[in-house]
Amino acid sequence: MDYPSSDLRPGATAVHALPASVASAVKVVVVGSFGVGKTTMVGSVSEIQPLTTEERITEASIGVDDTAGLEGKTSTTVAMDFGRISVSDELVLYLFGTPGQERFWFLWNGLFEGALGAVVLVDPRRLELSFDVLHQLEERRLPFVVAVNQFDGAPVHLVEDLREALDLPASVPIVACDARHRASSRDVLLSLIRYLYSLTTSSERP
Repeated sequence: MDYPSSDLRPGATAVHALPASVASAVKVVVVGSFGVGKTTMVGSVSEIQPLTTEERITEASIGVDDTAGLEGKTSTTVAMDFGRISVSDELVLYLFGTPGQERFWFLWNGLFEGALGAVVLVDPRRLELSFDVLHQLEERRLPFVVAVNQFDGAPVHLVEDLREALDLPASVPIVACDARHRASSRDVLLSLIRYLYSLTTSSERP
């Protein structure tokens, strides 16, 4: 699955000023394993020109980063991705994409600070790489939804099978998405907002 560069995404604007009507802002993190599409999701949905910290993959990563199945990947996030999307005239989401390699996970502490929730992107071809990511969120007790990125030619799993494989409680939403498309990425974020709202109206916390 080839992702277009976020620099070329139509619709993003270089204007960063918030509309005067905005009353609330929510920080959301987008996490997942290496090469799962976090930079693509932030870039596709951001209404401003996204900030990325991508560097070319070099021979230094051989034997360190798991690139199996990602032979066409030529760059990787080394710090964070940042974007913004307006949910309504009054509410905006600030999106922080995290680096996927475990050697950069020390950056997660700062990126997670102040976040109300997370999107966990999952590669259906490499489900096992999501276990440690999910464990990190559960340790932090941060609410999250799971978004299964639809890579070309990837297997399609039933939601029930995914829930069992990832050992997720019934309350955690699992949604399909295509991170290349703004509407699909937006729907994932709306699923997270609805989930966060449901938690505020019940006694259940993850």
